[in-house]
Amino acid sequence: MSKPLAPSSPLQAWQVLLGGVCALVLTIGLARFAYTPLLPQMQRQAGLGVADGGLLAAINYGGYMSGALLAAWIESPAWRQRLYSAALPLALLITALMGWSSSFTVWAVSRYLGGLCGAAGMLLGSGLVQGWLMRAGRRPELGLYFIGLGLGIVVSALGAMGMTGLDLGWASQWQGFALIGLVFLLPAWRWRPPVPPMAPKSSAGDSSSRRWMLLLLTAYFCAGWGFVINATFTVAIVEKQPLLAGQGPWAWLLVGLAATPAVFVWDRVARRTGDVGALLTAFGLQIIGVLLPALHGGLAAALLGALLYGATFIGIVSLTLALVGRRSPANPGKAMARLTLSYGAAQISAPALTGRMVELSGGFHQALWLTALVLAFGMLCLMALPRHARQDGA
Repeated sequence: MSKPLAPSSPLQAWQVLLGGVCALVLTIGLARFAYTPLLPQMQRQAGLGVADGGLLAAINYGGYMSGALLAAWIESPAWRQRLYSAALPLALLITALMGWSSSFTVWAVSRYLGGLCGAAGMLLGSGLVQGWLMRAGRRPELGLYFIGLGLGIVVSALGAMGMTGLDLGWASQWQGFALIGLVFLLPAWRWRPPVPPMAPKSSAGDSSSRRWMLLLLTAYFCAGWGFVINATFTVAIVEKQPLLAGQGPWAWLLVGLAATPAVFVWDRVARRTGDVGALLTAFGLQIIGVLLPALHGGLAAALLGALLYGATFIGIVSLTLALVGRRSPANPGKAMARLTLSYGAAQISAPALTGRMVELSGGFHQALWLTALVLAFGMLCLMALPRHARQDGA
Protein backbone atom coordinates (compact mmCIF):
# COMPACT_ATOMS: atom_id res chain seq x y z
CA MET A 1 0.00 0.00 0.00
CA SER A 2 2.83 2.42 0.79
CA LYS A 3 4.95 1.69 -2.28
CA PRO A 4 3.50 4.46 -4.50
CA LEU A 5 4.51 7.05 -1.90
CA ALA A 6 8.18 6.06 -1.90
CA PRO A 7 10.62 7.60 -4.35
CA SER A 8 11.53 5.33 -7.26
CA SER A 9 15.30 5.61 -6.73
CA PRO A 10 17.56 5.76 -3.66
CA LEU A 11 17.88 9.20 -2.13
CA GLN A 12 21.03 11.04 -1.08
CA ALA A 13 21.26 12.90 2.23
CA TRP A 14 21.42 16.29 0.50
CA GLN A 15 18.25 15.47 -1.44
CA VAL A 16 16.30 14.50 1.68
CA LEU A 17 17.46 17.62 3.52
CA LEU A 18 16.86 19.99 0.58
CA GLY A 19 13.43 18.46 -0.01
CA GLY A 20 12.65 19.00 3.67
CA VAL A 21 13.81 22.62 3.54
CA CYS A 22 11.52 23.25 0.55
CA ALA A 23 8.66 21.53 2.36
CA LEU A 24 9.06 23.87 5.35
CA VAL A 25 9.03 26.91 3.06
CA LEU A 26 5.74 25.59 1.62
CA THR A 27 4.00 24.48 4.79
CA ILE A 28 5.29 27.17 7.16
CA GLY A 29 6.65 30.05 5.09
CA LEU A 30 3.69 30.25 2.71
CA ALA A 31 0.79 28.41 4.35
CA ARG A 32 1.36 30.13 7.71
CA PHE A 33 3.89 33.00 7.62
CA ALA A 34 2.66 34.77 4.47
CA TYR A 35 -0.34 35.96 6.46
CA THR A 36 1.87 38.16 8.68
CA PRO A 37 3.15 40.62 6.02
CA LEU A 38 -0.13 40.53 4.04
CA LEU A 39 -2.39 41.28 7.02
CA PRO A 40 -2.02 45.12 6.78
CA GLN A 41 -3.00 45.07 3.09
CA MET A 42 -6.00 42.85 3.79
CA GLN A 43 -7.09 45.32 6.45
CA ARG A 44 -6.74 48.30 4.12
CA GLN A 45 -8.06 46.78 0.89
CA ALA A 46 -10.33 43.85 1.84
CA GLY A 47 -12.00 45.41 4.88
CA LEU A 48 -10.60 42.87 7.33
CA GLY A 49 -11.08 44.24 10.84
CA VAL A 50 -8.48 44.10 13.59
CA ALA A 51 -10.55 41.66 15.63
CA ASP A 52 -11.23 39.40 12.64
CA GLY A 53 -7.55 39.53 11.69
CA GLY A 54 -6.65 38.30 15.16
CA LEU A 55 -9.35 35.63 14.93
CA LEU A 56 -7.90 34.31 11.68
CA ALA A 57 -4.48 34.10 13.33
CA ALA A 58 -6.03 32.17 16.22
CA ILE A 59 -7.82 29.82 13.81
CA ASN A 60 -4.50 29.20 12.06
CA TYR A 61 -2.87 28.33 15.35
CA GLY A 62 -5.82 26.10 16.24
CA GLY A 63 -5.16 24.16 13.04
CA TYR A 64 -1.50 23.83 13.99
CA MET A 65 -2.35 22.49 17.45
CA SER A 66 -4.88 20.08 15.93
CA GLY A 67 -2.12 18.81 13.68
CA ALA A 68 0.19 18.40 16.68
CA LEU A 69 -2.47 16.33 18.47
CA LEU A 70 -2.89 14.20 15.37
CA ALA A 71 0.87 13.72 15.06
CA ALA A 72 1.05 12.68 18.72
CA TRP A 73 -1.64 10.05 18.11
CA ILE A 74 -0.54 8.48 14.80
CA GLU A 75 1.59 5.34 15.13
CA SER A 76 1.59 4.08 11.52
CA PRO A 77 4.72 5.11 9.57
CA ALA A 78 2.78 4.82 6.31
CA TRP A 79 0.07 7.22 7.50
CA ARG A 80 2.65 9.71 8.78
CA GLN A 81 4.21 9.74 5.33
CA ARG A 82 0.83 9.96 3.55
CA LEU A 83 -0.30 12.95 5.60
CA TYR A 84 3.04 14.68 5.12
CA SER A 85 2.78 14.12 1.36
CA ALA A 86 -0.79 15.44 1.26
CA ALA A 87 0.23 18.62 3.08
CA LEU A 88 2.64 19.69 0.33
CA PRO A 89 0.15 20.40 -2.51
CA LEU A 90 -2.51 21.39 0.04
CA ALA A 91 -0.24 24.20 1.28
CA LEU A 92 -0.25 25.69 -2.24
CA LEU A 93 -3.99 25.24 -2.66
CA ILE A 94 -4.97 27.00 0.57
CA THR A 95 -2.48 29.82 -0.16
CA ALA A 96 -4.17 30.46 -3.49
CA LEU A 97 -7.58 30.08 -1.84
CA MET A 98 -6.93 33.18 0.30
CA GLY A 99 -6.87 35.30 -2.87
CA TRP A 100 -9.78 33.60 -4.64
CA SER A 101 -12.44 34.81 -2.23
CA SER A 102 -13.23 37.71 0.08
CA SER A 103 -15.42 35.53 2.32
CA PHE A 104 -14.34 35.35 5.95
CA THR A 105 -15.53 31.74 6.08
CA VAL A 106 -13.26 30.79 3.18
CA TRP A 107 -10.36 32.61 4.83
CA ALA A 108 -11.03 30.79 8.10
CA VAL A 109 -11.02 27.39 6.37
CA SER A 110 -7.80 28.32 4.60
CA ARG A 111 -6.10 29.45 7.83
CA TYR A 112 -7.15 26.29 9.68
CA LEU A 113 -5.88 24.02 6.91
CA GLY A 114 -2.73 26.12 6.75
CA GLY A 115 -2.13 25.36 10.41
CA LEU A 116 -2.54 21.64 9.72
CA CYS A 117 -0.01 21.91 6.88
CA GLY A 118 2.42 23.68 9.20
CA ALA A 119 2.19 20.87 11.74
CA ALA A 120 2.80 18.32 8.99
CA GLY A 121 5.94 20.11 7.85
CA MET A 122 7.31 20.78 11.34
CA LEU A 123 6.47 17.50 13.08
CA LEU A 124 5.78 14.76 10.55
CA GLY A 125 8.41 16.06 8.14
CA SER A 126 11.16 16.54 10.72
CA GLY A 127 10.43 13.10 12.18
CA LEU A 128 10.61 11.45 8.76
CA VAL A 129 13.83 13.26 7.85
CA GLN A 130 15.53 12.48 11.16
CA GLY A 131 14.43 8.85 10.99
CA TRP A 132 15.87 8.56 7.47
CA LEU A 133 19.17 10.11 8.59
CA MET A 134 19.47 7.65 11.49
CA ARG A 135 18.72 4.65 9.26
CA ALA A 136 21.25 5.91 6.70
CA GLY A 137 23.96 6.20 9.35
CA ARG A 138 24.08 10.00 9.09
CA ARG A 139 24.23 12.56 11.87
CA PRO A 140 20.61 12.84 13.09
CA GLU A 141 20.85 16.64 13.33
CA LEU A 142 17.99 18.83 12.16
CA GLY A 143 19.79 22.15 11.87
CA LEU A 144 19.99 22.05 8.07
CA TYR A 145 16.34 20.95 7.86
CA PHE A 146 15.15 23.87 9.98
CA ILE A 147 16.85 26.34 7.68
CA GLY A 148 13.45 26.12 5.98
CA LEU A 149 11.86 28.07 8.86
CA GLY A 150 14.12 31.09 8.51
CA LEU A 151 14.01 30.84 4.73
CA GLY A 152 10.22 30.75 4.90
CA ILE A 153 10.20 34.03 6.85
CA VAL A 154 12.58 35.58 4.30
CA VAL A 155 10.48 34.38 1.34
CA SER A 156 7.26 35.70 2.91
CA ALA A 157 8.81 39.08 3.76
CA LEU A 158 10.64 39.64 0.46
CA GLY A 159 7.70 38.31 -1.56
CA ALA A 160 5.29 40.71 0.10
CA MET A 161 7.62 43.69 -0.27
CA GLY A 162 8.38 42.86 -3.90
CA MET A 163 4.75 42.40 -4.90
CA THR A 164 3.72 45.54 -3.01
CA GLY A 165 6.38 47.40 -4.99
CA LEU A 166 4.71 46.12 -8.16
CA ASP A 167 1.44 47.65 -6.90
CA LEU A 168 -0.33 44.29 -6.69
CA GLY A 169 -3.43 44.07 -4.52
CA TRP A 170 -3.85 41.71 -1.57
CA ALA A 171 -5.60 39.00 -3.64
CA SER A 172 -2.97 39.03 -6.37
CA GLN A 173 -0.25 38.76 -3.76
CA TRP A 174 -1.77 35.60 -2.26
CA GLN A 175 -1.93 34.09 -5.74
CA GLY A 176 1.63 35.26 -6.37
CA PHE A 177 2.77 33.39 -3.28
CA ALA A 178 1.06 30.26 -4.62
CA LEU A 179 3.03 30.60 -7.86
CA ILE A 180 6.25 31.08 -5.90
CA GLY A 181 5.38 27.92 -4.00
CA LEU A 182 5.50 25.84 -7.19
CA VAL A 183 9.28 26.30 -7.21
CA PHE A 184 9.49 24.66 -3.78
CA LEU A 185 6.82 22.00 -4.36
CA LEU A 186 8.78 20.12 -7.02
CA PRO A 187 11.88 19.23 -4.93
CA ALA A 188 9.81 18.82 -1.78
CA TRP A 189 7.61 16.21 -3.50
CA ARG A 190 10.36 14.47 -5.44
CA TRP A 191 12.69 14.05 -2.46
CA ARG A 192 10.23 13.05 0.26
CA PRO A 193 11.65 10.53 2.74
CA PRO A 194 10.22 7.07 1.97
CA VAL A 195 7.91 5.24 4.34
CA PRO A 196 10.00 4.15 7.34
CA PRO A 197 9.81 0.58 8.60
CA MET A 198 7.57 -0.18 11.53
CA ALA A 199 9.74 -0.22 14.65
CA PRO A 200 8.90 -2.22 17.79
CA LYS A 201 7.28 -0.21 20.54
CA SER A 202 9.60 0.77 23.34
CA SER A 203 8.85 0.08 26.96
CA ALA A 204 7.13 2.66 29.14
CA GLY A 205 10.45 3.79 30.66
CA ASP A 206 11.58 4.22 34.25
CA SER A 207 11.06 7.16 36.56
CA SER A 208 14.36 8.70 35.41
CA SER A 209 13.17 8.79 31.78
CA ARG A 210 9.80 10.25 32.81
CA ARG A 211 11.54 12.94 34.87
CA TRP A 212 13.83 13.72 31.92
CA MET A 213 10.82 14.19 29.66
CA LEU A 214 8.97 16.33 32.22
CA LEU A 215 11.97 18.62 32.60
CA LEU A 216 12.32 18.97 28.83
CA LEU A 217 8.59 19.63 28.43
CA THR A 218 8.79 22.38 31.05
CA ALA A 219 11.88 23.93 29.46
CA TYR A 220 10.19 23.88 26.07
CA PHE A 221 7.10 25.53 27.56
CA CYS A 222 9.38 28.36 28.72
CA ALA A 223 10.88 28.53 25.23
CA GLY A 224 7.40 28.81 23.75
CA TRP A 225 6.69 31.70 26.10
CA GLY A 226 9.83 33.48 24.92
CA PHE A 227 9.01 32.81 21.28
CA VAL A 228 5.47 34.18 21.29
CA ILE A 229 6.29 37.28 23.35
CA ASN A 230 9.18 38.11 21.05
CA ALA A 231 7.00 37.45 18.00
CA THR A 232 4.26 39.67 19.45
CA PHE A 233 6.40 42.61 20.55
CA THR A 234 9.46 42.65 18.27
CA VAL A 235 7.75 44.52 15.44
CA ALA A 236 5.91 46.82 17.85
CA ILE A 237 9.13 47.75 19.67
CA VAL A 238 10.91 48.48 16.39
CA GLU A 239 7.90 50.48 15.13
CA LYS A 240 8.26 52.78 18.17
CA GLN A 241 11.59 53.98 16.80
CA PRO A 242 11.08 57.19 14.78
CA LEU A 243 13.47 56.06 12.06
CA LEU A 244 11.61 52.77 11.53
CA ALA A 245 7.98 53.82 11.89
CA GLY A 246 5.91 51.91 9.34
CA GLN A 247 8.75 49.52 8.54
CA GLY A 248 7.45 46.47 10.40
CA PRO A 249 8.06 44.04 7.50
CA TRP A 250 11.75 44.97 7.60
CA ALA A 251 11.93 43.87 11.23
CA TRP A 252 10.26 40.59 10.23
CA LEU A 253 12.83 40.20 7.48
CA LEU A 254 15.63 40.84 9.97
CA VAL A 255 14.36 37.99 12.15
CA GLY A 256 14.28 35.65 9.15
CA LEU A 257 17.76 36.64 7.99
CA ALA A 258 19.14 35.93 11.46
CA ALA A 259 17.28 32.62 11.74
CA THR A 260 18.25 31.14 8.37
CA PRO A 261 21.98 30.49 9.01
CA ALA A 262 21.57 30.14 12.78
CA VAL A 263 20.31 26.56 12.72
CA PHE A 264 23.51 25.39 11.04
CA VAL A 265 25.59 27.27 13.61
CA TRP A 266 23.70 25.72 16.52
CA ASP A 267 24.41 22.23 15.21
CA ARG A 268 28.11 23.11 15.25
CA VAL A 269 27.84 24.46 18.80
CA ALA A 270 26.05 21.29 19.91
CA ARG A 271 28.89 19.13 18.57
CA ARG A 272 31.30 20.97 20.87
CA THR A 273 29.18 21.51 23.98
CA GLY A 274 26.49 18.83 23.69
CA ASP A 275 22.81 19.46 23.07
CA VAL A 276 22.10 20.70 26.59
CA GLY A 277 25.10 23.04 26.57
CA ALA A 278 23.98 24.52 23.25
CA LEU A 279 20.42 24.93 24.52
CA LEU A 280 21.65 26.74 27.65
CA THR A 281 23.66 29.09 25.46
CA ALA A 282 20.66 29.78 23.21
CA PHE A 283 18.38 30.43 26.20
CA GLY A 284 20.97 32.80 27.70
CA LEU A 285 21.35 34.79 24.48
CA GLN A 286 17.58 35.02 24.09
CA ILE A 287 17.30 36.44 27.60
CA ILE A 288 19.82 39.13 26.62
CA GLY A 289 17.81 39.84 23.47
CA VAL A 290 14.62 40.16 25.51
CA LEU A 291 16.13 42.51 28.06
CA LEU A 292 17.97 44.82 25.65
CA PRO A 293 14.84 46.83 24.69
CA ALA A 294 13.78 46.89 28.34
CA LEU A 295 17.14 48.27 29.49
CA HIS A 296 17.68 50.71 26.63
CA GLY A 297 15.09 52.43 24.49
CA GLY A 298 17.35 53.15 21.54
CA LEU A 299 17.24 51.93 17.97
CA ALA A 300 20.35 49.76 18.30
CA ALA A 301 18.90 47.85 21.26
CA ALA A 302 15.63 47.17 19.41
CA LEU A 303 17.41 45.90 16.29
CA LEU A 304 19.93 43.80 18.22
CA GLY A 305 17.07 42.31 20.23
CA ALA A 306 15.33 41.31 16.98
CA LEU A 307 18.54 39.76 15.66
CA LEU A 308 19.12 37.75 18.84
CA TYR A 309 15.50 36.58 18.78
CA GLY A 310 15.80 35.32 15.22
CA ALA A 311 19.15 33.65 15.88
CA THR A 312 18.06 31.85 19.07
CA PHE A 313 14.44 30.76 18.76
CA ILE A 314 15.20 28.63 15.72
CA GLY A 315 18.16 27.00 17.46
CA ILE A 316 16.07 26.14 20.52
CA VAL A 317 13.40 24.51 18.36
CA SER A 318 15.90 22.60 16.23
CA LEU A 319 18.06 21.35 19.12
CA THR A 320 15.13 20.35 21.33
CA LEU A 321 13.22 18.47 18.63
CA ALA A 322 16.39 16.72 17.47
CA LEU A 323 17.25 15.73 21.05
CA VAL A 324 13.86 14.20 21.79
CA GLY A 325 13.72 12.60 18.34
CA ARG A 326 16.97 10.72 18.94
CA ARG A 327 15.57 9.38 22.20
CA SER A 328 12.45 8.12 20.41
CA PRO A 329 13.76 6.50 17.20
CA ALA A 330 10.63 4.35 16.75
CA ASN A 331 8.43 7.42 16.22
CA PRO A 332 10.34 10.73 16.38
CA GLY A 333 7.35 12.73 15.14
CA LYS A 334 5.16 11.56 18.01
CA ALA A 335 7.69 12.62 20.64
CA MET A 336 8.18 15.96 18.86
CA ALA A 337 4.42 16.50 18.84
CA ARG A 338 4.23 16.07 22.62
CA LEU A 339 6.82 18.80 23.03
CA THR A 340 4.98 21.00 20.54
CA LEU A 341 1.81 20.79 22.61
CA SER A 342 3.78 22.12 25.58
CA TYR A 343 5.27 24.87 23.40
CA GLY A 344 1.79 25.68 22.14
CA ALA A 345 0.30 25.89 25.64
CA ALA A 346 2.73 28.73 26.32
CA GLN A 347 1.81 30.43 23.06
CA ILE A 348 -1.84 30.42 24.13
CA SER A 349 -1.36 31.59 27.72
CA ALA A 350 1.53 34.06 27.38
CA PRO A 351 -0.05 36.68 25.05
CA ALA A 352 -3.18 36.97 27.19
CA LEU A 353 -1.23 37.67 30.40
CA THR A 354 1.48 39.88 28.96
CA GLY A 355 -0.97 41.78 26.76
CA ARG A 356 -2.87 42.76 29.88
CA MET A 357 0.42 43.82 31.51
CA VAL A 358 1.23 46.05 28.54
CA GLU A 359 -2.22 47.66 28.69
CA LEU A 360 -1.97 48.34 32.43
CA SER A 361 1.62 49.61 32.41
CA GLY A 362 1.50 51.41 29.06
CA GLY A 363 4.78 49.85 27.93
CA PHE A 364 6.64 46.64 27.26
CA HIS A 365 9.10 46.65 30.14
CA GLN A 366 7.21 44.51 32.65
CA ALA A 367 6.26 41.94 30.03
CA LEU A 368 9.86 41.68 28.85
CA TRP A 369 11.20 41.23 32.39
CA LEU A 370 8.61 38.51 33.06
CA THR A 371 9.62 36.77 29.83
CA ALA A 372 13.28 36.86 30.89
CA LEU A 373 12.36 35.23 34.22
CA VAL A 374 10.37 32.50 32.46
CA LEU A 375 13.32 31.78 30.17
CA ALA A 376 15.66 31.69 33.18
CA PHE A 377 13.41 29.06 34.78
CA GLY A 378 13.65 27.08 31.55
CA MET A 379 17.44 27.19 31.92
CA LEU A 380 17.14 25.74 35.43
CA CYS A 381 15.14 22.83 34.00
CA LEU A 382 17.81 22.26 31.37
CA MET A 383 20.54 22.26 34.01
CA ALA A 384 18.85 19.26 35.60
CA LEU A 385 18.92 17.31 32.30
CA PRO A 386 22.55 16.28 31.63
CA ARG A 387 22.90 13.42 34.09
CA HIS A 388 19.69 11.85 32.72
CA ALA A 389 20.69 12.48 29.09
CA ARG A 390 24.00 10.68 29.59
CA GLN A 391 22.16 7.50 30.56
CA ASP A 392 20.92 7.22 26.99
CA GLY A 393 24.18 8.24 25.37
CA ALA A 394 22.45 11.23 23.80
